[in-house]
Amino acid sequence: MSADGTWNTTMYTPMGAQNGTLHLTSEGNNLTGKLAGPQGEMEITDGAIDGDNVSWKASITSPMAMTLEFSAVVSGDEINGNVKLGAFGEATFTGTRA
Repeated sequence: MSADGTWNTTMYTPMGAQNGTLHLTSEGNNLTGKLAGPQGEMEITDGAIDGDNVSWKASITSPMAMTLEFSAVVSGDEINGNVKLGAFGEATFTGTRA
């Protein structure tokens, strides 16, 4: 299933649920896009796609600078996965195709 498109996401962080929008585009095994949420909009980096598995990174500066590392599985119109929050452990996130 293609990861391409716009996703409405919720990340379940220690600071509570954070809603956002994820725009993904695949080209072969490469994944590009943008992540928009309470911390603003950022380009994703190191995006990769392997079948239904996707991964990418996003750097934030607020509330403090850190690189978020995402890994997820796309299943139809749903995306579910985990995100490493730097020194703050991990969180889960879910999303549905917009």
